[in-house]
Amino acid sequence: MATAAVTKVPATMRAVQYDACGGGAAGLKFVEVPVPAAKKNELLLKLEAASINPVDWKVQKGMLRPFLPRKLPFIPVTDVAGVVVDVGPGVNGFQAGDQVVAMLNSFYGGGLAEYAVASENLTVKRPPEVSAAEGAGLPIAAGTALQALRTIGAKFDGTGEPLNVLITAASGGVGLYAVRLAKLAGLHVTATCGARNVELVKSLGADEVLDYRTPEGASLQSPSGKKYDGVVHCTVGISWLTFEPVLANTGRVIDITPNFTAIFKSALHKVTFARKRLVPLLLSPNKADLEFLVGLLKDGKMKTLIDSRFPLSEASKAWEKSIKGHATGKIIVQMEG
Repeated sequence: MATAAVTKVPATMRAVQYDACGGGAAGLKFVEVPVPAAKKNELLLKLEAASINPVDWKVQKGMLRPFLPRKLPFIPVTDVAGVVVDVGPGVNGFQAGDQVVAMLNSFYGGGLAEYAVASENLTVKRPPEVSAAEGAGLPIAAGTALQALRTIGAKFDGTGEPLNVLITAASGGVGLYAVRLAKLAGLHVTATCGARNVELVKSLGADEVLDYRTPEGASLQSPSGKKYDGVVHCTVGISWLTFEPVLANTGRVIDITPNFTAIFKSALHKVTFARKRLVPLLLSPNKADLEFLVGLLKDGKMKTLIDSRFPLSEASKAWEKSIKGHATGKIIVQMEG
């Protein structure tokens, strides 16, 4: 791919931040702030696209305090794609002009801005076959789907067992990636989603799709009577009592949005040596996973489904859409246009 033209970095940039926890979309405001500088092992990126994840507004809401946000005011969002415009000391694998996908440091955010600093160890090169918007959708959502499936036992080298899995909220950001990844691993997939997205989820390869609003969908029972070796649980409001009857003898429910009750239940399962278990999952970001996922997009084996796109000037609308829920795929903020 031809190296992108790199313009001189300005002293200041447009960004979207919030000054206090709470406030939702109304709490976001446009500011002009200094462009950050790349320090040791860091890259300065001119951003092209960013993807909003539910965790972003949950941080704003105060649900992760006292850990996040680290300090206020705070420029939110971590999942981005852009072009390298400067490199800090110690960076060897990148140079100005490289197109990249990155996950920014959760403590410092920075994705809703024209420029951001990324760590070299959470940045990967983006091939021409992968657009900025497609790449920006990957880090949290696809990364979580990948790690949840691996926790169940999925393998992507052809050596895995043909496990039966259930994916809840399969038309959401994580769920859509999880369906496709599960099929790439050779798994039998049962999925739940709303009626309007049943055909979409089927088109990604799901073997069975349940409308979660129907009695059959609410029970989570496989139409073919299969018991699940694992569940990628991408929603809330489903109790262990609903999962337990549909699990295989050593089935695992991987909860990607665990609350205190889920964590307590998981601990109880461990100390009682339960065969069926609830397993909370917190994403462990790493470069190898991100390179693997970008490679799948490049090769056409997976795609990022985009629900909607907003310019940076309408970031508050994107934020509100994410808060309301029921997006089909990723919500993307584009820095130009």
